[in-house]
Amino acid sequence: MNAFADKQTLEDLNLTGKYKPGSIFSLFNKVKTGGAEKLLEEMFRTPLVNAGEINRRSGIFQYFSRTKYVFPFEGSAFGFVEDYLGSGGQGPFITALLYVFRKRVLFAVTRDEGFTRIREGVPAAIAFLRACRTFIDGFDARDQGNPFLSEILDARSILHDSRLSLLMREGGGNSSLVRLASAHHLLTYVMQQEMEQLLAILQQLDVFITVGTIAGQRGFSFAQAMPEEAYLFRAVNLRHPSLEAAVGNAITADRYRNVVFLTGANMAGKSTFMKSFGIALYLGHMGFPVAAGEMVFSVREGLYSSINVPDDLMQGYSHFYAEVQRVKLIADEVSQSRSLVVIFDELFKGTNVKDAYEATLSVTAAFAEYRNCLFIISTHIVEVGEALRDHDNVQFTYLPTIMEGKTPRYTYRLREGISNDRHGMMIIEQEGILEMITKPAVSTRE
Repeated sequence: MNAFADKQTLEDLNLTGKYKPGSIFSLFNKVKTGGAEKLLEEMFRTPLVNAGEINRRSGIFQYFSRTKYVFPFEGSAFGFVEDYLGSGGQGPFITALLYVFRKRVLFAVTRDEGFTRIREGVPAAIAFLRACRTFIDGFDARDQGNPFLSEILDARSILHDSRLSLLMREGGGNSSLVRLASAHHLLTYVMQQEMEQLLAILQQLDVFITVGTIAGQRGFSFAQAMPEEAYLFRAVNLRHPSLEAAVGNAITADRYRNVVFLTGANMAGKSTFMKSFGIALYLGHMGFPVAAGEMVFSVREGLYSSINVPDDLMQGYSHFYAEVQRVKLIADEVSQSRSLVVIFDELFKGTNVKDAYEATLSVTAAFAEYRNCLFIISTHIVEVGEALRDHDNVQFTYLPTIMEGKTPRYTYRLREGISNDRHGMMIIEQEGILEMITKPAVSTRE
């Protein structure tokens, strides 16, 4: 389980999942190599909780977004060399020579694939290393503004090793069996650790260049992380990263105004705004670019949401009971004085209005006492907002609906205050539902 956000939160925000339509992972998963994809998955599983580490990674993404480097390798070619170099050597040279000789004999008799892998792997690795050196030498070794320079110099040192330089000059794939075995021994045994280090640096470059490029293409920015004790979140033009023409909003919260009470009619954009906020906070903790004009946040210990809580047939939980259990879990986490961000979209919508009012008011008022946490709570029960007016740390916001005749228009722009918009019945009437079920049935009999 992700220590920063649990499974429900990851699903609410559609953050992870290679094959999930519209997932935030898929948005950034344009890397070219399998190792880079695994690294990207690891970054999504383990957000950072140290401001210095977050800002360093963010700075690397920002550098590659600005410098426009292009990763020169394609996945299939890189993957073949990656597999070959990771296959492991056979020990001292004499052992490697005997292994290659034996595989050569077996190949003549049984077409053994082990020899084919070596015979094709050695020249492919040499060509790969030549391309690597060209790519890595293209970085300015004196560029102190490159936050990834140390790793670049490590890769350069490996690629200019005298043994590799000689191999790159002489080749080794289409020569004698002894030279083939010598090259294989050098690449998979003698310099195995160096090859692993080089591949790891290249995989990181694949991720950094790819994500940096996406940030530039989509107009994302790079958030600044602050220490936890700042208890701050501030963003301008915050929007959902997956929506091309998304409307941006500004939001500021600190320990003195740490509860955002959000109202608005159906379809006004409450859920989208809350998801946009949660996604930005999560990506910010990863050091990734965010869909905002600018963003500053203090690191938190965790993120919890309750947006699409399902019922549980196996446990026999109704939707309402599942909601209650979700609130209970979050309340337990909050009560342990952890620095958390909590998102509740329409608390207790699975019960009657009276109970929902009393429960929403009580729970919101209780959570508001925890100034070290940040809460965003939406509801259709606007009367709860009026009852919370005496809490000085609650800020009231709403997403308005503008009526143009009988047609609602949604601005998706946050405003201060509490909405009184109620257009549910009007939408039902516009869709003609009542007419469909009240008009006389037409007989089909002759």
